[in-house]
Amino acid sequence: MSQDFIYLASQSPRRAQLLEQLGVGHRLLLAEAHEDAEALEGVRGREAPATYVQRVTALKLDAAVARHARLGLAAAPILCADTTVALGPQILGKPEDAKDARRMLRLLSGSTHRVLTAVALQHGKRRHATLSVSKVRFAQLTNRQIDAYVDSGEPLGKAGAYAVQGRAAAMIEHISGSYSGIMGLPMFETAQLLRLAGWRI
Repeated sequence: MSQDFIYLASQSPRRAQLLEQLGVGHRLLLAEAHEDAEALEGVRGREAPATYVQRVTALKLDAAVARHARLGLAAAPILCADTTVALGPQILGKPEDAKDARRMLRLLSGSTHRVLTAVALQHGKRRHATLSVSKVRFAQLTNRQIDAYVDSGEPLGKAGAYAVQGRAAAMIEHISGSYSGIMGLPMFETAQLLRLAGWRI
Protein backbone atom coordinates (compact mmCIF):
# COMPACT_ATOMS: atom_id res chain seq x y z
CA MET A 1 0.00 0.00 0.00
CA SER A 2 1.15 3.56 -0.65
CA GLN A 3 0.27 5.01 2.76
CA ASP A 4 2.63 4.66 5.69
CA PHE A 5 -0.05 5.28 8.29
CA ILE A 6 -3.66 4.59 9.17
CA TYR A 7 -6.20 6.73 11.00
CA LEU A 8 -7.17 5.53 14.46
CA ALA A 9 -10.66 6.69 15.38
CA SER A 10 -10.24 6.12 19.10
CA GLN A 11 -9.06 8.17 22.04
CA SER A 12 -7.84 5.05 23.86
CA PRO A 13 -4.10 5.27 24.57
CA ARG A 14 -4.07 1.47 24.88
CA ARG A 15 -5.17 1.02 21.27
CA ALA A 16 -2.52 3.47 20.11
CA GLN A 17 0.14 1.55 22.06
CA LEU A 18 -0.97 -1.76 20.57
CA LEU A 19 -0.77 -0.37 17.04
CA GLU A 20 2.75 0.84 17.81
CA GLN A 21 3.59 -2.66 19.03
CA LEU A 22 2.52 -3.96 15.62
CA GLY A 23 4.73 -1.36 13.95
CA VAL A 24 1.75 0.43 12.42
CA GLY A 25 2.03 4.21 12.13
CA HIS A 26 -1.16 6.07 12.86
CA ARG A 27 -2.80 9.44 13.17
CA LEU A 28 -5.70 10.10 15.49
CA LEU A 29 -9.07 10.87 13.95
CA LEU A 30 -11.10 11.89 16.99
CA ALA A 31 -14.68 13.08 17.34
CA GLU A 32 -15.10 16.84 17.06
CA ALA A 33 -16.77 18.98 19.71
CA HIS A 34 -20.17 18.97 18.00
CA GLU A 35 -20.26 15.17 17.72
CA ASP A 36 -22.02 13.17 20.45
CA ALA A 37 -19.79 10.09 20.46
CA GLU A 38 -21.22 8.79 23.74
CA ALA A 39 -24.71 8.62 22.24
CA LEU A 40 -23.52 5.90 19.86
CA GLU A 41 -22.90 3.57 22.81
CA GLY A 42 -26.51 3.25 23.98
CA VAL A 43 -27.86 -0.30 24.30
CA ARG A 44 -31.02 -1.12 22.36
CA GLY A 45 -33.45 -3.16 24.43
CA ARG A 46 -32.27 -6.73 25.04
CA GLU A 47 -29.50 -6.50 22.50
CA ALA A 48 -27.01 -9.38 22.62
CA PRO A 49 -23.47 -8.30 23.62
CA ALA A 50 -21.93 -9.41 20.30
CA THR A 51 -24.62 -7.61 18.30
CA TYR A 52 -24.21 -4.52 20.45
CA VAL A 53 -20.43 -4.18 20.22
CA GLN A 54 -20.36 -4.79 16.47
CA ARG A 55 -23.17 -2.29 15.88
CA VAL A 56 -21.47 0.39 17.99
CA THR A 57 -18.16 -0.16 16.20
CA ALA A 58 -19.85 0.17 12.81
CA LEU A 59 -21.55 3.41 13.89
CA LYS A 60 -18.28 4.83 15.19
CA LEU A 61 -16.58 3.95 11.92
CA ASP A 62 -19.42 5.57 9.94
CA ALA A 63 -18.88 8.74 11.97
CA ALA A 64 -15.11 8.59 11.44
CA VAL A 65 -15.47 8.12 7.67
CA ALA A 66 -17.81 11.13 7.52
CA ARG A 67 -15.38 13.15 9.66
CA HIS A 68 -12.49 12.21 7.39
CA ALA A 69 -14.40 13.40 4.32
CA ARG A 70 -15.58 16.59 6.02
CA LEU A 71 -12.04 17.53 7.00
CA GLY A 72 -10.65 16.72 3.57
CA LEU A 73 -7.86 14.57 4.96
CA ALA A 74 -5.40 12.49 2.97
CA ALA A 75 -6.58 9.03 1.99
CA ALA A 76 -5.61 6.19 4.34
CA PRO A 77 -7.37 3.26 6.04
CA ILE A 78 -9.51 4.15 9.05
CA LEU A 79 -9.56 1.81 12.05
CA CYS A 80 -12.19 1.76 14.76
CA ALA A 81 -12.81 -0.57 17.71
CA ASP A 82 -15.10 -0.94 20.68
CA THR A 83 -14.93 -3.18 23.74
CA THR A 84 -17.65 -4.36 26.05
CA VAL A 85 -17.84 -6.70 29.02
CA ALA A 86 -20.69 -9.20 29.29
CA LEU A 87 -21.79 -11.30 32.24
CA GLY A 88 -24.10 -13.77 30.56
CA PRO A 89 -26.47 -11.65 28.46
CA GLN A 90 -25.89 -8.56 30.62
CA ILE A 91 -23.76 -5.81 29.08
CA LEU A 92 -21.46 -3.97 31.48
CA GLY A 93 -20.34 -0.74 29.86
CA LYS A 94 -18.39 2.11 31.39
CA PRO A 95 -19.46 2.87 34.98
CA GLU A 96 -21.33 6.11 35.50
CA ASP A 97 -19.53 6.81 38.77
CA ALA A 98 -17.70 5.13 41.66
CA LYS A 99 -20.91 3.60 43.03
CA ASP A 100 -21.67 2.05 39.66
CA ALA A 101 -18.10 0.75 39.42
CA ARG A 102 -18.50 -0.99 42.78
CA ARG A 103 -21.74 -2.56 41.57
CA MET A 104 -20.06 -3.96 38.47
CA LEU A 105 -17.07 -5.31 40.36
CA ARG A 106 -19.35 -7.07 42.83
CA LEU A 107 -21.09 -8.72 39.88
CA LEU A 108 -17.78 -9.84 38.38
CA SER A 109 -16.36 -11.06 41.70
CA GLY A 110 -15.87 -14.84 41.74
CA SER A 111 -17.32 -15.33 38.26
CA THR A 112 -16.28 -15.72 34.64
CA HIS A 113 -17.30 -13.10 32.13
CA ARG A 114 -16.68 -12.37 28.46
CA VAL A 115 -14.80 -9.44 26.95
CA LEU A 116 -15.85 -8.68 23.39
CA THR A 117 -13.87 -6.35 21.16
CA ALA A 118 -15.12 -5.55 17.67
CA VAL A 119 -12.72 -4.07 15.14
CA ALA A 120 -13.64 -2.49 11.79
CA LEU A 121 -11.41 -1.09 9.07
CA GLN A 122 -12.49 1.16 6.19
CA HIS A 123 -10.16 1.05 3.19
CA GLY A 124 -11.49 3.10 0.30
CA LYS A 125 -14.99 1.77 -0.32
CA ARG A 126 -14.23 -1.55 1.33
CA ARG A 127 -14.97 -2.37 4.94
CA HIS A 128 -13.59 -5.31 6.89
CA ALA A 129 -14.70 -6.28 10.38
CA THR A 130 -13.92 -8.88 13.01
CA LEU A 131 -14.85 -9.82 16.57
CA SER A 132 -12.61 -11.08 19.37
CA VAL A 133 -14.22 -12.85 22.34
CA SER A 134 -12.22 -13.74 25.46
CA LYS A 135 -13.12 -15.10 28.88
CA VAL A 136 -11.89 -13.67 32.16
CA ARG A 137 -12.34 -15.15 35.63
CA PHE A 138 -12.17 -12.88 38.65
CA ALA A 139 -11.21 -14.11 42.11
CA GLN A 140 -13.69 -13.63 44.93
CA LEU A 141 -13.21 -10.00 45.92
CA THR A 142 -13.72 -8.51 49.34
CA ASN A 143 -15.48 -5.18 49.79
CA ARG A 144 -12.14 -3.77 50.94
CA GLN A 145 -10.44 -4.86 47.72
CA ILE A 146 -13.23 -3.38 45.62
CA ASP A 147 -13.17 -0.10 47.53
CA ALA A 148 -9.39 0.18 47.21
CA TYR A 149 -9.53 -0.47 43.47
CA VAL A 150 -12.35 2.00 42.89
CA ASP A 151 -10.56 4.62 45.00
CA SER A 152 -7.56 4.31 42.67
CA GLY A 153 -9.71 5.84 39.93
CA GLU A 154 -8.72 3.17 37.42
CA PRO A 155 -12.22 1.68 36.87
CA LEU A 156 -13.76 4.91 35.59
CA GLY A 157 -13.97 5.09 31.82
CA LYS A 158 -13.34 1.34 31.47
CA ALA A 159 -15.85 -1.21 30.20
CA GLY A 160 -16.76 -3.50 33.08
CA ALA A 161 -15.04 -1.10 35.51
CA TYR A 162 -11.54 -2.55 35.18
CA ALA A 163 -8.36 -2.45 33.13
CA VAL A 164 -6.63 -5.82 32.64
CA GLN A 165 -3.26 -4.13 32.15
CA GLY A 166 -3.57 -2.20 35.40
CA ARG A 167 -4.13 -3.00 39.07
CA ALA A 168 -7.00 -5.32 38.22
CA ALA A 169 -4.42 -7.90 37.13
CA ALA A 170 -4.12 -8.86 40.81
CA MET A 171 -7.82 -9.81 40.83
CA ILE A 172 -7.80 -12.02 37.74
CA GLU A 173 -7.42 -15.78 38.22
CA HIS A 174 -7.61 -16.91 34.61
CA ILE A 175 -7.79 -15.58 31.06
CA SER A 176 -8.80 -17.51 27.96
CA GLY A 177 -8.49 -15.72 24.63
CA SER A 178 -6.74 -12.55 23.51
CA TYR A 179 -5.00 -10.45 26.16
CA SER A 180 -4.65 -7.57 23.70
CA GLY A 181 -8.34 -7.98 22.83
CA ILE A 182 -9.21 -7.56 26.50
CA MET A 183 -7.05 -4.41 26.51
CA GLY A 184 -9.09 -3.05 23.61
CA LEU A 185 -7.47 -4.11 20.32
CA PRO A 186 -6.89 -7.79 19.46
CA MET A 187 -3.58 -7.71 17.62
CA PHE A 188 -3.91 -10.97 15.69
CA GLU A 189 -7.32 -10.06 14.28
CA THR A 190 -6.29 -6.43 13.66
CA ALA A 191 -3.23 -7.57 11.73
CA GLN A 192 -5.46 -9.75 9.57
CA LEU A 193 -7.69 -6.77 8.72
CA LEU A 194 -4.69 -4.60 7.90
CA ARG A 195 -3.32 -7.26 5.58
CA LEU A 196 -6.63 -7.22 3.71
CA ALA A 197 -6.02 -3.50 3.18
CA GLY A 198 -2.56 -4.19 1.78
CA TRP A 199 -0.52 -3.53 4.92
CA ARG A 200 2.54 -5.73 5.35
CA ILE A 201 2.76 -7.16 8.85
